[in-house]
Amino acid sequence: MTDMPQLPTENVWDYPRPPRLEPVALPLVVVFAGIEIARTTAGHRVLETSHPPTYYLPRMDIRMDLLTPAPGRSLCEFKGWAQYWTIEAGGRRSERAAWSYADPSAAYADIAEDLSFYASKVDLCSVGGVRVDAQEGDFYGGWITGNLTGPFKGGPGTAGW
Repeated sequence: MTDMPQLPTENVWDYPRPPRLEPVALPLVVVFAGIEIARTTAGHRVLETSHPPTYYLPRMDIRMDLLTPAPGRSLCEFKGWAQYWTIEAGGRRSERAAWSYADPSAAYADIAEDLSFYASKVDLCSVGGVRVDAQEGDFYGGWITGNLTGPFKGGPGTAGW
């Protein structure tokens, strides 16, 4: 993990519950199979107690021609029903590598139709040019940057936190 001196240190236990949505002007990038799937400076992040932020990118800045809807959905008590997306690019496939909320609750209306990517299911995600680490467990999909302190929920034995 690379240090991010341009960002202040944040402890994920200081994040709110219910989660807060905030805009992100730093470049957010997603790469899969050597192809830049997404790049934006108009993203958002969701901050929730004990979780690294999840970053949402607008569809207009995503190669949607490389994504197809995946079966299944899940319910977030705060945002609503999530739909999943599979990436097919460069001869590779990543099942349920992203998710979106077509009709989120009012507090999260700014991310309606935006996509968030699991860092563990693509080759690279970055914030402000710095590669992120994936949140353990692949349930929450947080992106861990060098300015974050934890511990982080998501790994084995943390479901009851």
